[in-house]
Amino acid sequence: MSTTERHRTSARRESILGDEPGAFATARFVRITPMKARRVVDLVRGLPADEALTLLEFAPQSAAETVYKVLSSAVANATTTEGLASGDLVVSVARVDEGPTMKRWRPRAQGRATRINKRTSHITIAVQPADVVAKKGKK
Repeated sequence: MSTTERHRTSARRESILGDEPGAFATARFVRITPMKARRVVDLVRGLPADEALTLLEFAPQSAAETVYKVLSSAVANATTTEGLASGDLVVSVARVDEGPTMKRWRPRAQGRATRINKRTSHITIAVQPADVVAKKGKK
């Protein structure tokens, strides 16, 4: 189903892809800090999807596993719902937003306590055909 045949378009899809072909996937409330996840996401932004998956498979960071799952889900969404070929997909949008922070307390010396922030992330990755991304870059 192409974007021209769509009857309804979600607001999230509009904000991420507009009316261009492509697909996206999101992992929300992931228990990793956004700063650590952004290190991994910055590695794959702009790469071809198959190359990005290979890079994430061997990346030593702990966030690489989650980003790998999100990227493979985005590629699967593009092939099944949009009918795009997985060979010519490029990571066009890759972002990490901050989710809610869980606040915990750690006992310290002399009856004091310090706060521990357990941060969460929302990871969004969108893939588009290479020719669409190339046209965007020329504008």
